[in-house]
Amino acid sequence: MRLFDVYSLFDVTPVRAKGTRVWDDQGTEYLDLYGGHAVISVGHCHPKYVSAVTDQLGKIGFYSNSVRNPLQEELAEKIGELSGLQDYSLFLCNSGAEANENALKLASFHTGKDKVIAFKGAFHGRTSGAVAVTDNPKIRSPFNSCHNVVFLPMNDIEAVKSELAKGDVAGVIIEGIQGVGGIIIPDDGFMRDLRQATKAAGVVLILDEVQSGYGRSGKFFAHQWAGIKPDVITMAKGMAGGFPIGGVLISPEFEPVKGMLGTTFGGNHLAMAAAIAVADIIKEENLVQNALEVGEYLKSKLEILRSAQNDMKEVRGRGLMIGVEFDGPIAEIRRKLLFDKHIFTGVSGKNMIRLLAPLVLSKDDVDIFIKALEEVL
Repeated sequence: MRLFDVYSLFDVTPVRAKGTRVWDDQGTEYLDLYGGHAVISVGHCHPKYVSAVTDQLGKIGFYSNSVRNPLQEELAEKIGELSGLQDYSLFLCNSGAEANENALKLASFHTGKDKVIAFKGAFHGRTSGAVAVTDNPKIRSPFNSCHNVVFLPMNDIEAVKSELAKGDVAGVIIEGIQGVGGIIIPDDGFMRDLRQATKAAGVVLILDEVQSGYGRSGKFFAHQWAGIKPDVITMAKGMAGGFPIGGVLISPEFEPVKGMLGTTFGGNHLAMAAAIAVADIIKEENLVQNALEVGEYLKSKLEILRSAQNDMKEVRGRGLMIGVEFDGPIAEIRRKLLFDKHIFTGVSGKNMIRLLAPLVLSKDDVDIFIKALEEVL
């Protein structure tokens, strides 16, 4: 049997990692500025994380959600403290796409309607409902297209109000920062207007913070830059250091109904041990503030480099969620960074390098990257 060939793979095989460094099977050391797609929030193999997971595995690794799991309650308390949203409730699942599926279901249950507003360039996942609100026809099959979804331009509040006025909308879903769409940050004013318009219309506002949340933007959630409180918030990538997990934060306006949501693996003991360790490390090491400070340093260095490079078009982002847009394709730049300079980076489209480094990134790491990028360019 062979693997179903759906990924374009670089010829690198990581076998060991620590902090912001990864080593391959040949012993080559790499600087990780991609964090396994924004997943490695507290750095690779943090000692407290490793200890928590291995210790839990020796106690109990899994039991179903038919019994009480105090670790779930502990995680909920910690997320409430870190986010400032202590009055919200937490539903646990296994991935960002699953979190978004459940958020969309909640909106439909709550309003009794089925239409959803999403935004051009959006990416919310690959499962049926999540991909239906994703603006990418290449990954949306005919089966997924049966959902009632309308895509509107980002930052166009009048278009949103016009759609809401029809009275048939269950929810609006928007990313705190569009990642796959090209590090597009919704205007803070638009986010405030969107919150006001959805509340006035009795429509559920869903903030997809799967990639932009958990401290990555320099605040715990990216939408907090606008000072708003959504009805539902989804999260996943940075929650558990690589252990599969997703979560939905639900405002107090929602009344839970037994059987409304459910999961077999969500909130299992191992995932909780991993997520609790990550939450503790984020707090103890002040990683949200580090993401803000080191992210600003990285952006400033990139702007200096951009002023000397004609093919660097724009640098944008918040915290350690940064995009570097070029005038042309960046495949060769990214290849040279990986194989000549041994630095992992990501991509958004053909022309943007996407940087999603672990939140423990240092200014010294930034200097290494900037020097390497300058040499490659």
